Amino acid sequence: MKKKEHDQKIHVSPNIKETEKYMEKRLGIGVSFDLGFREVVLLKRKVQVYYVTGLCDSIIIQDLLKELVNLNDHESNSKKLPEIIENRLLHQQVEKVKTMDESIDQMLSGLIVLFVDGEKYAFIIDVRNYPGRTPEEPDTERVVRGSRDGYTENIIENTALTRRRIRDPRLRNEMLKVGERSKTDVCLSYIDDVADEGLINLIKDRVEQIEIDGLSMADKTIDEFIINRKWIPFPLVRYTERPDVAANHLLEGHVLITVDTSPSVIILPTTLFHHLQHAEEYRQTPAIGTFIRWIRFLAVFASMYLLPLWLLFVMEPNLLPKELAFIGPNEDGNISIPIQIIMAIVGIEFLRMAAIHTPTPLSTSMGLIAAVLIGQIAIDVGMFSPEVILYVSISAVGTYVTPSYELSVSNKIVNILFVIITGLYGLYGFIGMFLVHLLGLASLKSLRTPYLWPFIPFNPRAMLHTLVRIPMPFTNSRPSIVHPKNNYRQPEKNNN
Repeated sequence: MKKKEHDQKIHVSPNIKETEKYMEKRLGIGVSFDLGFREVVLLKRKVQVYYVTGLCDSIIIQDLLKELVNLNDHESNSKKLPEIIENRLLHQQVEKVKTMDESIDQMLSGLIVLFVDGEKYAFIIDVRNYPGRTPEEPDTERVVRGSRDGYTENIIENTALTRRRIRDPRLRNEMLKVGERSKTDVCLSYIDDVADEGLINLIKDRVEQIEIDGLSMADKTIDEFIINRKWIPFPLVRYTERPDVAANHLLEGHVLITVDTSPSVIILPTTLFHHLQHAEEYRQTPAIGTFIRWIRFLAVFASMYLLPLWLLFVMEPNLLPKELAFIGPNEDGNISIPIQIIMAIVGIEFLRMAAIHTPTPLSTSMGLIAAVLIGQIAIDVGMFSPEVILYVSISAVGTYVTPSYELSVSNKIVNILFVIITGLYGLYGFIGMFLVHLLGLASLKSLRTPYLWPFIPFNPRAMLHTLVRIPMPFTNSRPSIVHPKNNYRQPEKNNN
């Protein structure tokens, strides 16, 4: 930290030779092939241009050098060379900086740095052109109807995709830099007259307090610094790759964190029910959206409670009414039911991870072979009972129905713990684990926001909006949990 403060005090030297030596020592000009350097003489004064070749368009650099060299044919007043150069830099953003540290940071971010001999400042020219892919629909947030664009690894494109949906002059995109070595761009986005000022300052302070060499894992590293979760598996922030989802949360009063090189945007603060929302619900009519939401809730509950509840009925069949007496295996297998369930869950995880690492043309055939052959053979040899395969499969489908991947993985851990505790202690273990799970969720907070809101603490109006997809004309207030400055989403009608 002391070294960083010392570097910031080094001002641009009027002696361009000293500047050149500093750049060679600090950056390795002449050693690193991707660092470009060009020196030209304009009106008998040296001008040096520095840039990163992979982050700047070579045609723009050539045009810039051509424009500068032409000054020798059309200008003669060397004393006004800086003013002449500034007027000839026909780019959208040109600024002056007086410290070497800021000049280097801007250069490594993809901007061009121009030094003029005899001047105590440098010109910063924004011509960055980050390599990346075009916006496309995210794989984990697909919809039947709706936009097909998604965030990319380019922070400039990401903020533009959000700005396209919210053309409000009060939308703010504050840029910060995190990482002593990486100098990663981190953008805080919020609507100035909607988002709570205390929430904005809290998030900004926590981002600015991050001390780390670099953000190799991008937004996930930011998440772990901002949210003090320790070993809690449940996601306390929401990730999205859809600009429409991010824009909707901005209008509600949330704050977004966009990290360069990451296609995901962090939404703060969030509750458990934010992780159960999906854009598809809002692309359908309210009735269909409500139906989809209830089916999704049912699938999420099944992913956590179906297996331990079935195991409980197998262990204590007296809990079942006569109409459901058929539940349970017809024959006792060679392996106890709890062990079968654990083995089946672990086997499905093997298949999931194998599908991720298998080349796309082979993943489908691999999944079919594993599901049909391995499952059937396991039943034939007596390792698994058919009922175990059935209920484990339904539980696995429920995890894939969960919109948030992070929450689905957390629910898998909860599911395994439920099975183990229920297998050891029966009914008392199931009830005790359920209470521990509920109380644990109720005690969690995401940036001082109760994780189970609006269920705990109970808010009837917000709970109705959680359970039912209310038509948009009647959704005229923002969630109170984010403490918005302006609570009304729709202006009041003028009766005059």
